[in-house]
Amino acid sequence: MAALDILGSRPDEATVAQGFEKVDAGCWADSGEVAVYAERTYAFSGTRAEVAEHYRTAARQDGRRRDSEAAPEDLCFVREEMSLRIVFLTAELLKEYGHGTRPDLTTGAGYWIRIDANVNSGSEAGC
Repeated sequence: MAALDILGSRPDEATVAQGFEKVDAGCWADSGEVAVYAERTYAFSGTRAEVAEHYRTAARQDGRRRDSEAAPEDLCFVREEMSLRIVFLTAELLKEYGHGTRPDLTTGAGYWIRIDANVNSGSEAGC
């Protein structure tokens, strides 16, 4: 999953955030279900609207469609058994995940791009 091209797609001038140079990837098991994920963290001084427009286009070109069950403001796309989410970072969210204060990620539109897939559920992806 870490090698999927969409993880490297980003708006012009978005940069891989310092300290997040490698794709974070892994798996977990819960109640018999196994899930795998991969995510990248980007710093971007532009707007959330610019990020949203970029990923709406990139997701469509990658054969993904908007998750019909996602809230209208959520950037969540699905293809087969994989979901793709864009999560804008806030100081509170970074603190919750142990990343402290990061003005480079909370000024402008810092964000995570994350792909998840349930390995053995046979269910369709969703956000």
